[in-house]
Amino acid sequence: MAVTLSEKAAKHVSSYLVKRGKGIGLRLGVRTSGCSGVAYKLEFADAADPDDIEFESHGVKVLIDAKSLPYLDGTELDYTREGLSEGFKFNNPNVKDACGCGESFNV
Repeated sequence: MAVTLSEKAAKHVSSYLVKRGKGIGLRLGVRTSGCSGVAYKLEFADAADPDDIEFESHGVKVLIDAKSLPYLDGTELDYTREGLSEGFKFNNPNVKDACGCGESFNV
């Protein structure tokens, strides 16, 4: 089982943590939401929780709670720029269907 960051995503997270002045990495998870079932959660982590599963990708720690891992296993988080928009993109092989608005998905 693994969750990874693309090189672009890792560079973005690393530079943001430096600007922020604190943090140990990125926390990913899922929450119940939307019309398809679950939605992604993404936040910068200042400390690891006892039940976190930890991965490292391009020198950046990725923390995931055990409940979210089955939904995220095999996911690569990328950072993309398209025109004036930029942001994180989840490349998740587990997604079977996604909501039209892009807010939620199911596995």
